[in-house]
Amino acid sequence: MSSEEEKLVSITENRRTTESVLRVGDEAPDFTLPTHNEGELNLAWYRGRKKVVLAFYPGDFTPICAAQIPQYQALRERFEQYQAQLLAISVDSVACHAAWAKSLGGLSFPLMSDYFPHGGVAAKYGVLNRTGYAERTVFVIDLKGRIRWIEKLEPFDMPDNEELFRQLEKLESETNRQ
Repeated sequence: MSSEEEKLVSITENRRTTESVLRVGDEAPDFTLPTHNEGELNLAWYRGRKKVVLAFYPGDFTPICAAQIPQYQALRERFEQYQAQLLAISVDSVACHAAWAKSLGGLSFPLMSDYFPHGGVAAKYGVLNRTGYAERTVFVIDLKGRIRWIEKLEPFDMPDNEELFRQLEKLESETNRQ
């Protein structure tokens, strides 16, 4: 094996601490985390009130995240259309989130800090990698607190927002039929 191939194997082996233990249909693990703009928020509070989009991302001030998070801000009205609350989560501190949100011109949704215990929520969701960062993963959670869709991405890939909104539309249609 060449040294380049060895590096790729090493990166792949070290990428995940666990394979995702959560599947579509599972109950989303509850958590409470501090945010850059709303104090502490609890996932369970949204049950029966709003659908939730959990967007785990590796870190503030990083190139792909610096494109992903502002895209969500630009799509704010579409999230509202589907009565969905976006919660973006990384292992960065609240102070780091606040500085980054300010550098982006402000954000209308919370950046949640999974800083202490380090990566505790990312680990519950099976997306904390061995280097201590959250993997870029998007979960859609319905009004009953069940996971309805998961998109797990490679570090340099952007989430497919159109597919995310197709999933929210599908969920909205199911909710309206009930």
